[in-house]
Amino acid sequence: MTVRKSAPGRGATKRASRSKAPAATIAAAPESTAAEEAAEATPPPAIGAVDGSLAAAEAATVQTSFADLGLSAPMLAALRDAGYVHPTPIQEQAVPLALKGRDLIGLAQTGTGKTAAFTIPIIERLLDGPHRTRALILTPTRELCVQVEESFKKYGVHSGLEVIPVYGGVGYDPQVKALRGGVDVVVATPGRLLDHLEKQNVSFDELEVLVLDEADRMLDMGFAPQINRIVAQVHAYRQTLLFSATMPPEVEALARKYLRKPVVVQVGRRSGAALTVQHFVYPCPKEKKSALLTELLNTKAMDSVLVFTRTKHGADRVVRHLEKEGINAGAMHADKTQGQRTQALEDFKSGKVRVLVATDIAQRGLDISGITHVINYDVPQQAEDYVHRIGRTGRAASTGDAFTFMSADEIAMVRTIERVIGQQIPRISVPGYDFGT
Repeated sequence: MTVRKSAPGRGATKRASRSKAPAATIAAAPESTAAEEAAEATPPPAIGAVDGSLAAAEAATVQTSFADLGLSAPMLAALRDAGYVHPTPIQEQAVPLALKGRDLIGLAQTGTGKTAAFTIPIIERLLDGPHRTRALILTPTRELCVQVEESFKKYGVHSGLEVIPVYGGVGYDPQVKALRGGVDVVVATPGRLLDHLEKQNVSFDELEVLVLDEADRMLDMGFAPQINRIVAQVHAYRQTLLFSATMPPEVEALARKYLRKPVVVQVGRRSGAALTVQHFVYPCPKEKKSALLTELLNTKAMDSVLVFTRTKHGADRVVRHLEKEGINAGAMHADKTQGQRTQALEDFKSGKVRVLVATDIAQRGLDISGITHVINYDVPQQAEDYVHRIGRTGRAASTGDAFTFMSADEIAMVRTIERVIGQQIPRISVPGYDFGT
């Protein structure tokens, strides 16, 4: 797939080179036979989407410009400033519907531009309106909260709108001052926002738009009670937009509870892996994984690598090993302070370190241009987590590689992942590391 400038907030990057497998491929992956979906529908009574072709949707989108979506002059100017011309499929379908005030369920793989799909129409709606809190976006993580804030600032640069991120781990008083002073858009994680609501630091009496971003992840993290308490304080006559990478029954129940006759926009399969990512599995005993990682980093064209471990201690242990081998690396997990997490992310974005080792705290919400490789040091226990992890590369029509280190006791988990994504993943045997040799 060619790299094109698209997907606001999802900067496309050209790969310097496509990496080659270091050893013979034992099993080749066939083409996925599952039908790709990309369509919209009004679902009475069931929530669903019309089947379609993702490839066809992408091809049609190339012919569509943001000017064709009926956006205002300030918004088009902001998009031009950012260098974007063509919307992604989810943006092309969702933006016009959101501009009409429809409640919306947006289902798409990570890296397809969901953030801009709701940021753009919200900014359009708030242009030239009264200065009050009129939009609330709930996100599961601090990192995603900051990313959404940055998206609003980028595409609202000519709007004069004020946006504030509200999350824990940082100073409380500056948030109180900003909320009581009045802002147009609040982007928040549920826990810290509830704290402010209970102390009456913010009121949503005049809220017009509510967004539940990464809804499946919020429910996975146990935020359902907090979401219910927050939405109870929001005016019933509002527009509600729900975006999610997957649609488990819990998310569907949430949508039925809070959305009114929603239109469903779905791009790709609900559990589909990114089509711009190549997958490989490396059989390797647990005790040799760090050495295999070092060898790959030293012999392959890996410019920007995100490594996932199952535990926080495992992430720190991998970083220590890499630094001992002379490879700059940083760690990102829940035991790190917010300042440390932010610094690690900035170092990775800037290229100061080319390897970021993280737990699943980073599987959602990281929008970093140019991640060339995602490596699953530990196989994720949930197949859905695999989809979200590898979605950190191959973003916005760019390409990427996803490597998974599989020990003997992780074979069953890999096979489950293959069933979920609808394809077999090639095994790469590296002499001296494969537990079968």
